[in-house]
Amino acid sequence: MSTWESRRRTVPDPPGTPADPAAAFRNLCRSSPWKWQSLRFEYWDQPFDAAPGPGAPFVRAWLRRPGALRLESPDGLVLHSTTGINDSRGDFYVSATRKSWLLPPHLVTPVYDDAGQVRRRPEAAYGEPGFGNGRFSAALDPVELAGNAPVPIEFPGSNALDIKEVQYVEHEGRPALEAVVVPNAAYHPGDAAAPLCLPGRTRLRVDVGTGVCVASLSLEPGTGDYGHWIRIIAVDEYMLDDLFLAQSMNLTDVRRHITWDLPA
Repeated sequence: MSTWESRRRTVPDPPGTPADPAAAFRNLCRSSPWKWQSLRFEYWDQPFDAAPGPGAPFVRAWLRRPGALRLESPDGLVLHSTTGINDSRGDFYVSATRKSWLLPPHLVTPVYDDAGQVRRRPEAAYGEPGFGNGRFSAALDPVELAGNAPVPIEFPGSNALDIKEVQYVEHEGRPALEAVVVPNAAYHPGDAAAPLCLPGRTRLRVDVGTGVCVASLSLEPGTGDYGHWIRIIAVDEYMLDDLFLAQSMNLTDVRRHITWDLPA
């Protein structure tokens, strides 16, 4: 038994849980755009059995939808900060594609299941900011694990994943839905070079409160170093524009001590 299995803590199923555990997992994977607008978290681009080991490299992240992202090293060095978050499309903006005019997901209404998760996603301007590789973005909105809507009942093999061993667990103090999955031919990751699931079995955890894929671990021989881990620190905090700009607008950083020079 791996450390992941032996140290995990199961939690009771929440009320309104669908009778089909695989459907519950897929619907949760579709739900992220409607569950939060800002997220503060720590990200490890490697898997762990129970919790990140000391000294393992990670980044601290602040994300505000749509498209605003700040990343820092553990010692506070800014690694990445978005710019142009206030850019707008003026009167003379012309686009050759209708995609440019799609609304953000939180402004359109999906079809929900009885548990309040998303069963069918509408057309919208989806997409999360990325860093390093496509797995970072995919983890924030793991719809690649489920597709935008349920597949026809006559064609179960057209699901992106075969889903097994579904259960509710605790991840970094938060409830999560865990499953062992196997990709089908219909699985098309957003980044083919960095999918959430390699061929064969993968253990996944999706945070119930946010719909974020907080952990992945490949279970096939020779691939145990493939995966990721996310520790969610805060959801829907208020984040100023200044946090995401390359150059400060000289707003006060409330995290730092303010000194007052008094005349002699």
